[in-house]
Amino acid sequence: MVDEEIAASDVQGHRKRLRERLLLDPDGLHDYELIEYLLGLTLRRVDTKPIAKDLLRRFGSLNALMDADAMALTRVEGLGEVSVAALRIARATAIRLLRERATAAPILSNWQALADYLHADMAHDTIERFRVLHLNTRNMIMRDEVMAQGTIDQAAVHVREVIKRALDTGAAALILVHNHPSGDPSPSRADIDITRAIVAAARPLGILVHDHVIVAGSGQLSLRAKGLI
Repeated sequence: MVDEEIAASDVQGHRKRLRERLLLDPDGLHDYELIEYLLGLTLRRVDTKPIAKDLLRRFGSLNALMDADAMALTRVEGLGEVSVAALRIARATAIRLLRERATAAPILSNWQALADYLHADMAHDTIERFRVLHLNTRNMIMRDEVMAQGTIDQAAVHVREVIKRALDTGAAALILVHNHPSGDPSPSRADIDITRAIVAAARPLGILVHDHVIVAGSGQLSLRAKGLI
């Protein structure tokens, strides 16, 4: 009993010192220390440093860890439902903050904020998602909508549905986005074909397609910048 009390006291003392560093200089903390402290909020009497280090080893990076789905996290020894929820809350909060920054100004003058948001939200997904950003006449994002999941081709993404949603929202312009779980943002033939089909369908209706951005773990690619639309 005495040994357990000493161990618990050591954990609390270490956590207090970690908290002081966090409040003074959060950028000075290692990735594992951020996870360690976050888990400590749910595992109050447990030394969470080994768990945090194990998580980063298992998933490879902080980004990959925060993008891991709940089922994968629950299979890690030492993590319960409450701890998994804490990790998911941290990710959701970060995504919402980035989304607010991306939608706070006209997107064409706020492109880096959009890139940061898309990378955080999609770069490490294990399945492809196709989303459409609907912009108003000021190029502000009005709606951010996932319209398909799975392999992105003519069968998965219906041009008619993309255009119908643009008309329903009164969008003046669109930005198409999807991710490549392979980690390589290079466009496939299907990526180029579906983009050109949407551009051709939108043009007579006065709807611009500013870009199609492919997001991957190794970076992002703009089809417009590559001269493909």
